[in-house]
Amino acid sequence: MLLTASRSVLLMIDLQERLMPALHDGDAVVARTALLGEAAAALEVPVAATEQYPQGLGSTVPALAPFPQLVMPKTAFSAVDEPGFDMLLPPGRDEVVVTGAEAHVCVLQTVLGMRERDIRVVLVADAIGSRRESDKEAALARAREHGAEVVTSEMVMFEWMRDSRHPRFRDVSKMLR
Repeated sequence: MLLTASRSVLLMIDLQERLMPALHDGDAVVARTALLGEAAAALEVPVAATEQYPQGLGSTVPALAPFPQLVMPKTAFSAVDEPGFDMLLPPGRDEVVVTGAEAHVCVLQTVLGMRERDIRVVLVADAIGSRRESDKEAALARAREHGAEVVTSEMVMFEWMRDSRHPRFRDVSKMLR
């Protein structure tokens, strides 16, 4: 099943100021998430974010801060376990495209929590990160075992458009150059 812009929401998990410098390829994770944020804005896909203990880890990194319409602070590793999680998923949006950190902790626990609720989860492999690459790879494998789909950021963007005749195709294609 291809993703559909009208049914998707982009969920950015804990891409925060004090955490990102510690991640393996953290700059690439931010860059790929920013591309998805730009595409989501162009294609009218809602964007939500979580922040794990923002008093200690800071806010969402400045490069990503303009994209979410809603930011939920949390202390639980799984965003699903926080009161108000359902507010991050707008009505009629049943495809959750996930980016974030750390892949093997907050991202994975949130993904597994959503899968327990039978939510379609699409995990963006080039837009998640951990301090160690081996933790990220283990998280991807476990998420896949539990029904999460693993994709890349470009796969998401082109599936949201579906056709080169899409009115925003040129705009989104330019983002990839």
